[in-house]
Amino acid sequence: MPDLPQLLLFIVAGWLLNLTPGPDVLYIVNHSLRGGARVGMVAALGIFAGCFVHVAVATIGLGALLATSAMAFTVVKVIGAAYLLWMGVRLLRASTPGWSPDAAPAEPDMGRVFRRGFLTNVLNPKVALFFLAFLPQFIAPDTSHKTLAFLALGVLFSVNALPVTLGYAWVAAWAARRVQRVRQAMHWLDRAAGLLFIGFGLKLAFTDHPAQ
Repeated sequence: MPDLPQLLLFIVAGWLLNLTPGPDVLYIVNHSLRGGARVGMVAALGIFAGCFVHVAVATIGLGALLATSAMAFTVVKVIGAAYLLWMGVRLLRASTPGWSPDAAPAEPDMGRVFRRGFLTNVLNPKVALFFLAFLPQFIAPDTSHKTLAFLALGVLFSVNALPVTLGYAWVAAWAARRVQRVRQAMHWLDRAAGLLFIGFGLKLAFTDHPAQ
């Protein structure tokens, strides 16, 4: 596990990244605007459950990658860095779509809201790629239990995201009549998170294999 300053940076970065509008956030906000905070929170819990599927898959994949050659490490590093840089540039250039609070009636089937939130997260391959690109930067190269550390950080990241996603549900429901203000806030969150993605992408691009 990282030391305390690195752990605090990991937590803060996780909060900022989870504040960034994406498919998961849009799913939560959409249901909150349509059905209220309770529906949005159920959607957030579905997203939360889906994260653990990606954590498990990425942890198994990381264990295999750590046992391979420096060439394989370089390939994954380049892919991960390119993905983070692409995400950063996309966020810097993004425009936030608007929502209509009167678009549809509230969703009464909470089970369906949860399941769809779960699938929204699990069926997004970018989430698994994100875990592989982001989490290894907080694992010391000389750590003897890298896979265990990766799993712990993945669980921490997911749990750390839950207050943010639940907060999105509540704020969206409260701000259903203030859509323009929500859009302005998301505009600046896009820019801040975009710079963060680019920074992590550049850091990953210049990271050497631990054996080198």
